[in-house]
Amino acid sequence: MKISLSFALLVLLSFGIYAQHTNIMISDTLYPEEPSICINPKNTNEIVAGSNIDNVFHSTDGGHTWAINKLYSAPYGVWGDPCIAVDTTGAFYFFHLSNPPGGNWIDRIVCQRLDTVGGQWTTGTYMGLNGTKAQDKEWAVVDRATNTIYVTWTQFDQYGSSNPADSSIIRFSKSTDRGDTWSPAKRINKIAGDCIDSDNTVEGAVPVMGPNGAVYVSWAGPEDIVFDRSLDGGDTWLDHDIFVADQPGGWDFNIPGISRCNGLPVTCCDISNGPYNGNIYINWSDQRNGTTDTDIWFVKSTDGGNSWTNPMRVNDDPPGKHQFFTWMTVDQVTGYIYLVFYDRRAYNDSQTDVYMAVSKNGGDSFVNFKISDTPFLPINTVFFGDYNNIDAHNNVVRPMWTRLHNGELSVWTAIIDTLFLGVDQQDHTSFTLEQAFPNPFQYTSYFTFKLHETSIISLDIIDVHGRVVETCLNNVTLSPGKYVEEYHAKNIANGTYFFRFICNGQTTMQKIVYQN
Repeated sequence: MKISLSFALLVLLSFGIYAQHTNIMISDTLYPEEPSICINPKNTNEIVAGSNIDNVFHSTDGGHTWAINKLYSAPYGVWGDPCIAVDTTGAFYFFHLSNPPGGNWIDRIVCQRLDTVGGQWTTGTYMGLNGTKAQDKEWAVVDRATNTIYVTWTQFDQYGSSNPADSSIIRFSKSTDRGDTWSPAKRINKIAGDCIDSDNTVEGAVPVMGPNGAVYVSWAGPEDIVFDRSLDGGDTWLDHDIFVADQPGGWDFNIPGISRCNGLPVTCCDISNGPYNGNIYINWSDQRNGTTDTDIWFVKSTDGGNSWTNPMRVNDDPPGKHQFFTWMTVDQVTGYIYLVFYDRRAYNDSQTDVYMAVSKNGGDSFVNFKISDTPFLPINTVFFGDYNNIDAHNNVVRPMWTRLHNGELSVWTAIIDTLFLGVDQQDHTSFTLEQAFPNPFQYTSYFTFKLHETSIISLDIIDVHGRVVETCLNNVTLSPGKYVEEYHAKNIANGTYFFRFICNGQTTMQKIVYQN
């Protein structure tokens, strides 16, 4: 008997079975870690990626197959921290640290360009050379309107020094000629950090483009997470950095099985033509809920960075497990927000999965989903790198992560099937949700759902830290039909909360605001 494709898809959806996000190993040679990945928006079949220390990978079929290479930079050397960017001509850029044969270790930031995928990289140019001071942890963004390239990074007077006279600062440079030359590097942060490369060091500066050519950036350090902006192409910056959020426990923390781990922030901005244009997003991880409970956090600004929402916990599992090494991107066609992170919610040891979270409503809520086929079990005697990465364009979504199993390193991507992310209400097949009402509320809010089949339901009220305020339903089996649950506010402070609705293991969250 023949079954049509549409009928087969309907059957799969009806039973809540979701398409597997195909995992593809990019490389398990050359000791790869700290991956960066970038999609050509003019041709999404062209993808370029990199990893420590000088590994280059490219795909011309959307990430299904990969060619492997090594980066060569005779004048300045290569010392990792790869960052890949692309301009509107289809030229890719590989930014990295230096190790020049005739200079000092990591004494500048290097940029190499690839004009044609599969061609040769230029030998490179550099920015930020400042005597023997160390230039570290760079990131770059390309303005798609002008192809101007903006780069931010951390300068150490002396890397690793505990001398109070040594400090770390955030620096900035730009190129208007496709990376051939660079503007003199300038300091943009106001409060310096130390040079220990820990909580009180300023690090994690990831620049992004805002509307009308604005440049936004945030970082972590002694003032927790702060934000800065330039509205004139980087010529001037704010007189005072804007406080975004606290980061209890700092950005440098321990995760079992990981040689070192950080929760440095990632900044993104929606410059699509969608309803959330201009929204600025910052994503990080920290241990505010305890050293055995690392979580993924998210804030947003709708006024150019002047004010920020309270931190919202992105991972939707019960408290007590580790989620770490997060990265974020915005699809500038759809405006959807995608995060990738490691996740141990399913285990009582150091076994680790890779998860993603997606928001289609400007960061008001996220849906989590696993993308790795199998867990891995890292060991802290092998360096694991300091970050993962993800890119997206017009529903082509490609995360990239490091896997460390049995002492062996490899880097992976997944072919994310956006048809099966289950974010919108119409994507749910076993239930339908209505918006909570009233919202904001003073005394009582109503959560309404309709079940299309007999289901196991849980419904909690949680705060922005993921803590359960009240349990309304706990693994209750309900028959098909429409249900209305009342929530009466009791002894809670004004602020943001969420209805967390779990139906047959599928989690959805709705934001509610209590104002009394």
